[in-house]
Amino acid sequence: MKLENLEKLLVHELKDLHSAETQLVDALPKMAEASEHTDLKKAFRDHLKETEQHVVRLEKIFEGLDFEPGGHRCQAMAGLIKEGEGMISADAEAEVRDAGLIAAAQRVEHYEIAAYGTAVALATKLGKHEIADALRETLEEEGLADRHLTQLAERVINFKAMIA
Repeated sequence: MKLENLEKLLVHELKDLHSAETQLVDALPKMAEASEHTDLKKAFRDHLKETEQHVVRLEKIFEGLDFEPGGHRCQAMAGLIKEGEGMISADAEAEVRDAGLIAAAQRVEHYEIAAYGTAVALATKLGKHEIADALRETLEEEGLADRHLTQLAERVINFKAMIA
């Protein structure tokens, strides 16, 4: 698709987000399985449910546009997931692996926060306020997930990794 105007750029960004979220739906169960700490497992499983809803939300947005969500692969998310897979398979103490999984997950969250922030700005500029509101809802959920991971790391996981 030629990016000939801001609306096409928005569609491109939405396709990128859809690809990123669908890749994450496949990756989060692996991260939960690799986690040792119960609260971290739960955080990954809870975020999987949210991520599935993010995919649905994006697909509803595409229903209102003259474009389909497929046909694009988010290379950034593919790379971030590959890094996470490296942590899963790393020769590490379980507590240290958990700290590394949080780091990998937060890289993903930060990418999503940046991407959703951009999409919200584009949709707002184009006067597509319903789309912007839906994207903003996901943006807020991504921020909450990031903050929850930070709290897990600072209050429990990093301490356990330090004494492993």
